[in-house]
Amino acid sequence: MSRRSRMEESEDLTHWETVRVIGRALRFIAPFKRQFAVKVGLMLISLLPMLMLPWPVKIIIDNVVEGHPIDAPLRPYPSMVAPLMDSLAIYSPTELLLVVIAFQTTLFLVIGAFGTSGSEGETAEGYLASGYDTASRTENEANSGFSLTGGLLGLFDFRWTMRLTQALNHHYRTQLFRRVQTLPMTAFDDERIGDAVFRVMYDTPAITNACYRILLTPITAPLHILLTVTILGALYGDHPALVYSALAFLPIALVATLPLAGAVRRTSGRSRKAGATATSTAEEGMSNILAVQSLGGEDSQRERYEADSWDSFSRYRDVFRLSIYAVLIGGIPALAVGGYAYFVAIDGVIAGQLSRGDFGLLITYFFHIVASAQMLGGLWFSVQASAAGLHRVFFLMDMPGETDDPDLPALAPIRESIEIDRVDFGYPDGAPVLAGVQLRAEIGQMIALVGPAGAGKTTLAYLLPRFVSPKRGQVRVDGVDISGVSLRSLRDQIAFVFQETVLFDGTVEENIRMGRADATDAAVREAARLAGAAEFIEGLPQGYATPLGRSGGKLSVGQRQRVSLARALVRDARILILDEPTSALDPETEARFVETLHALRRDRIVVVIAHRLSTIRSADEIFFLEDGRIQEQGSHARLLTVPNGSYRRFVALQSGIAE
Repeated sequence: MSRRSRMEESEDLTHWETVRVIGRALRFIAPFKRQFAVKVGLMLISLLPMLMLPWPVKIIIDNVVEGHPIDAPLRPYPSMVAPLMDSLAIYSPTELLLVVIAFQTTLFLVIGAFGTSGSEGETAEGYLASGYDTASRTENEANSGFSLTGGLLGLFDFRWTMRLTQALNHHYRTQLFRRVQTLPMTAFDDERIGDAVFRVMYDTPAITNACYRILLTPITAPLHILLTVTILGALYGDHPALVYSALAFLPIALVATLPLAGAVRRTSGRSRKAGATATSTAEEGMSNILAVQSLGGEDSQRERYEADSWDSFSRYRDVFRLSIYAVLIGGIPALAVGGYAYFVAIDGVIAGQLSRGDFGLLITYFFHIVASAQMLGGLWFSVQASAAGLHRVFFLMDMPGETDDPDLPALAPIRESIEIDRVDFGYPDGAPVLAGVQLRAEIGQMIALVGPAGAGKTTLAYLLPRFVSPKRGQVRVDGVDISGVSLRSLRDQIAFVFQETVLFDGTVEENIRMGRADATDAAVREAARLAGAAEFIEGLPQGYATPLGRSGGKLSVGQRQRVSLARALVRDARILILDEPTSALDPETEARFVETLHALRRDRIVVVIAHRLSTIRSADEIFFLEDGRIQEQGSHARLLTVPNGSYRRFVALQSGIAE
């Protein structure tokens, strides 16, 4: 089964798998448990002023407008507000009004609300026109802050939450990026880089919603409902229909959301996959812009991206549509229960059993209960979309990576030789690449790996730094099996120049120094000289401090290759592996570079993968590969004497082309 098919099958999680994914995500908050504890405390503190919020309206209606004395209420006050109400009995209606105004002003400053309002203003809102996709929304999740209140308390809570959100997402995102860096070179053979970018940037913020919902909602929502129902019971216990109607909103919210939870999870997974596809298409199109323009493929690339982008938007609308269905499913019974309670309260007011202030108080507390019931009832529903993103992240985290066993000994400095002994290798999804390969090279030698495309030359070179590991056979350095030494100590002694030149968006010096961070300025310039790059570097506007742009875009192909060579040479490694090192060099520069290779091999082993005779003919030993096997080996002169030899035909073919 290929990696891609396994990834597609993993999108549909079961409920139990969802629980496991969320539980695993919660472990990432361990470094921030104190900050989360403060957040919980701030939310609990916010509940008290919210519970007191409706009482000034009741006082104004009953005691100021209608003039009812506070010390002779229609029904007893609950114990939590009785002391406050008793302290107000000494005031006249006019004085009560001034006290209420002062109280409301204080509430406005502290929590940003007054009267029957209980929500803060720190919210972000978007409108569904042509739609928006998962990627567009997740950046908000990675930088979100919220509070139950506004005002000074809400401002502090909001800023605290935003910093906590960013710290959590930074921790989670960098953990994934660090993990991606440890994956083997073959990890993305079946997956486009854009998909990994989407997971790092747009799937990781799912942890925000998951952790806040799972940790905070089960604490604050039930407590808010309990306190509110306690107040309602103390005030209106003789009207149980009102209390039970308030409690009925919780099962209604559960019934409205639980049946759609699985659909939300699956739809969110498809939305994220569509977003990843759009990101991959954009990444490929921009990375290969020169090829697209030179081939006149702008229209096809534009149409491809437009289709993928619109599919991403459409998939997100599917997620949004399920939320609308949940509102509709729960809205009808909620309206029925709310309407019933409304008419019961009206009848109580008409019958003189409830005051008009009681009616306003009831309605406000009903809204509080509805909001908390929606949060609690929709908890499982709301984490489904997060579970899909978290699962995509954990899938990448769980891919087998290159781990360096701390118990393995370090490889001693290479003194003698490297040996590949009867090695077989094949990729999991393909035919065998190498079969029974055997070669040896000693310090002071330059060997060349030659053969047709697909013969296994690069794979053979990948065995030395353990980019890939043999299925059978051994790779030994100075007689030591490299599978038994630490990976870092092995790769510290190998410098590799890849066939596809890889440069970074930095200066020339930064790119060369990436080969060895502690290299001196003199070592950097000597490496550039040996690679034949010093002359053109010194001619750049800022010399070694010249920025190269993305992938070294400001340089020619040959110049990029020479900078890449300098980066390898500055490592001063004992094994130097060069994959087509002279393919983009002019004849004069190539001749100087071949002379450099001869000088470098005095205390190194130089392994060259090349097709150009001018590069390989001076090698001490040439290994000709075909169909994953070494067909011939020897010096250039000796191999030319082999009748009907593969290398001889290879040389003749090149000579014919040259002629």
